[in-house]
Amino acid sequence: MTSGQRRLSAVATAALVVSLAAACGGDAKPNSDGSTTAPSASSAEAGAGAALTGEIKIDGSSTVAPLSQAASELFGEEQPQVKVPVGTSGTGGGFEKFCAGETDISNASRAIKDEEKAACDTKGVKFTELTVAVDALTVVVPKENDWATCLTTDQLKKMWEPAAEGKVKTWKDVDAKFPAEELKLYGPGTDSGTFDYFTDEINGEEGASRKDYSPSENDNDIVTGVAGAKGGLGYFGFTYFEENADKLKAVEIDSGSGCVAPSVESAQGGQYTPLARPLFIYPSAAAVKRPEVAAFLDYYASNINVIAKDAKYIPLNPEQEAKLKADITALKSAG
Repeated sequence: MTSGQRRLSAVATAALVVSLAAACGGDAKPNSDGSTTAPSASSAEAGAGAALTGEIKIDGSSTVAPLSQAASELFGEEQPQVKVPVGTSGTGGGFEKFCAGETDISNASRAIKDEEKAACDTKGVKFTELTVAVDALTVVVPKENDWATCLTTDQLKKMWEPAAEGKVKTWKDVDAKFPAEELKLYGPGTDSGTFDYFTDEINGEEGASRKDYSPSENDNDIVTGVAGAKGGLGYFGFTYFEENADKLKAVEIDSGSGCVAPSVESAQGGQYTPLARPLFIYPSAAAVKRPEVAAFLDYYASNINVIAKDAKYIPLNPEQEAKLKADITALKSAG
């Protein structure tokens, strides 16, 4: 996967992360040549040089998966005996496993739903919602598309709303200024938090969407579909667009205040509306009682913006970062 190539560079920054953590505190260890080596933040949290073992099972959103995978690989540099596999069942599929007690942490590109909370409650699974990054949900077209540089939210709704099914078949059906090119739509499946978020913000109701499009829980399938169709259009997380910018073009979005392109700055600054969103992980309270899970979450929080930047996600602002660390501290302290 292309995300795997991205994560290799994350591992390459591990030494930098360690040195940065040392600058923030911790006792330095003398080497034979007189130099010193400092422990990383996560090692300090886990206990001076403590070697941990075990497995931390993570599943859920394919959008959040590369971020958690990058954290997994970086954490593995320090705790190689802790295995952290990351699955991609989609946000909804991930919550099904999580609430059944099959996983320790659930990745999610939307907040947990009331019915999912009820399912967790039935099984006695307690959890905490943690914001780990920001995403700019990105609408894409193929490079050869020279007419859709900016779309309004009304135009997107005209393409994607349930009433469009079987009726809005060409780009000209969306806007008379567009060519009569066949409109081929690609997007996440119904288990995806990205699907839920997009349909809620664009169509006005979560899950409300035309069904005659090509769905997939694998964002790479959406990339391939859109890139191969002159009249193609799809949507997914900003990181997947950045990975495939050689094949695709990001569409600017006009929600009433002019055209705005998806970017780190526009998402953090609040200009990219309504498609900028938080990304979450949900650890279970029971899992956090295990030392390897507590150490992993400490590592995640202590290095979150290094991980986010290296994994090409939009990092948290200082207030969000502080809240993440405080939430994890409170979670570990909970009885």
